[in-house]
Amino acid sequence: MEKLPLTRAGQQMLDAELRKLKSEERPAIIRAIAEAREHGDLSENAEYHAAREKQSFIEGRIKELESVLARAEVIDPTKFTGSVKFGATVTIIDEDTEEERTYQIVGEPEADLEKGLLNVKSPLARAMIGKDEGDTVDVRSPGGVRSYEILSIAFK
Repeated sequence: MEKLPLTRAGQQMLDAELRKLKSEERPAIIRAIAEAREHGDLSENAEYHAAREKQSFIEGRIKELESVLARAEVIDPTKFTGSVKFGATVTIIDEDTEEERTYQIVGEPEADLEKGLLNVKSPLARAMIGKDEGDTVDVRSPGGVRSYEILSIAFK
């Protein structure tokens, strides 16, 4: 079974979501299904069908989270130094637009670009792995090749 790298924060976030689904969402949807059943004919009961669909989604997400957490390999980036690797917080600048961005390279299940959490399997992260401050990385994108300079690397 393949291990999934996660940061401690990522593991805690996924664990909190799993606890919430099991302790709040699942009981609430069970109550909603029971209430919808009381309204009679299930074949024409939109509330019942919507609740069952939501229950299916919740149960699927619970299984997914349990699988991810069972395969998680928690990595503490504060123990690292040097070049870019998993867990690094990297500040880069786009050499064309001069736009500066900061990303932390994290595991796939915890990635969220809006929060600056970059999937370790993404083209940008793969290009940065092993590079040092001052290095330039070229990344193929649908719009062509983009060049970024690594301004700083931190392990928080």
